[in-house]
Amino acid sequence: MITFLCAMGLLIAGYLLYGKLAEKIFRPDDRPTPAIAYADGVDYVPMKTWRVFLIQLLNIAGTGPIFGPLMGAVFGPIVFLWIVLGCILAGAVHDYMSGMISVRMKGASVSEIVGKCLGKSAKQIMRVFSVILLILVGAVFTTSPAALIARLTPDWMDTTFWIIVILAYYLLATLLPIDKLIGRLYPLFGAVLAIMAVGIIAGLVVGGYSLPEISFSNQHPEGLSPWPFMFITVACGAISGFHATQSPMMARCIQKEKDGRKVFYGAMLAEGVIAMVWASAGVAFYGATGGLQLALAELSPSGVVYDISISLLGLWGGALAIIGVVVCPISSGDTAFRSARITIADWFKIDQGKLSKRLAITLPLLAVGAALTQINFDIIWRYFSWSNQTLAMITLWAAAVYLAQHAVKWWYSLICVVPAAFMTAVSSTYILMAEEGFQISSTIAYPVGIIFAIGCTVLYFMKMANAQKRQAFAERIHSESND
Repeated sequence: MITFLCAMGLLIAGYLLYGKLAEKIFRPDDRPTPAIAYADGVDYVPMKTWRVFLIQLLNIAGTGPIFGPLMGAVFGPIVFLWIVLGCILAGAVHDYMSGMISVRMKGASVSEIVGKCLGKSAKQIMRVFSVILLILVGAVFTTSPAALIARLTPDWMDTTFWIIVILAYYLLATLLPIDKLIGRLYPLFGAVLAIMAVGIIAGLVVGGYSLPEISFSNQHPEGLSPWPFMFITVACGAISGFHATQSPMMARCIQKEKDGRKVFYGAMLAEGVIAMVWASAGVAFYGATGGLQLALAELSPSGVVYDISISLLGLWGGALAIIGVVVCPISSGDTAFRSARITIADWFKIDQGKLSKRLAITLPLLAVGAALTQINFDIIWRYFSWSNQTLAMITLWAAAVYLAQHAVKWWYSLICVVPAAFMTAVSSTYILMAEEGFQISSTIAYPVGIIFAIGCTVLYFMKMANAQKRQAFAERIHSESND
């Protein structure tokens, strides 16, 4: 219990201290935000800060901070370190910078941000990469809630039935103005989400379960190394590139730049709380990592959530908790498809004021997402997790370049460079070793991944040094011409 309470305290301190540092580096000011300057009644819609915060939280809190930490907890309490430190030093920084850069770039999608900072080739790659990721997210966040709801309803309302219902909702959420459906439902969803998290922890305490305390040992039953697998598995519970696809939607809705820390940095730390709840619950409920791994294999992550919720809170309380878990992926799946629509519209310069044009983009996206729901969930999750963390890596490098160009001191960009380099090592090592990757042994993959991360870091500093030289040269020529 002490570890859990300390983790909560660190997350709060991270918002107050490190979040303030990130804000100081970015320097938000009083210029008109895109919501005010480009209001269109569809995607650019001014909304109150508390509402934007809740939408952002539910946008990013899919099954990632629930299923990811549950699967990551198989490595033991060491996962708590990554959830807390990853949220504060990497995930929240990633979300804040991507959101605020989007605000400064008229609500631009992440592919446009990357293109501006890393070049046209990177932009084209990111356009394709981000759309694929968003469709994968939409598929993952359709299958998982459908499977959970099916457990609570009559047999004829099976998983396929609920997949159809959820996709129908996604169609409406993707097409309608953001304040008409999403803006009205999400405050209610947010309340259910909060009740769910509190209920699970209360159930553990009242039920006499011992919440795991911090340990630096690897407790994976099969001895699988935390590096890099734990960092990929936890995914959204610590850092997520998917969030960079969601932040631009709220960048088009906040009314003041200075609200950015509350919305972007704060929502990520709130997601860290959810991740800590489920990582703790997984180990505490099943007694050991071996029991948790067996349950995940036999029941699937959605079955584990059902098992824990019903056992701790009874049928009705468990049903409410499960609804809270269902809300998370649905409220991310709808905005995943919405973000994919916006990304494609930005890409091909398609005006989204007319319903027919929004529909022309949305229907093919949902069709592909529906097809992917028929693929094994574990396979989709693995590809989603790796592409998710790779997108986070790329976004952090883009943010580092942006800060080097716009911050008071270029070295302020280190707030992004350090997590960018770390995630580069994680993502590259994982794809070299994973079953869905090259299946190379750790003796080769470890040094290659680290060397690749070092190489990217060196290239970054060389790029910044050249930029500084060009700027100094231009300033000297300008000074001499004035003389």
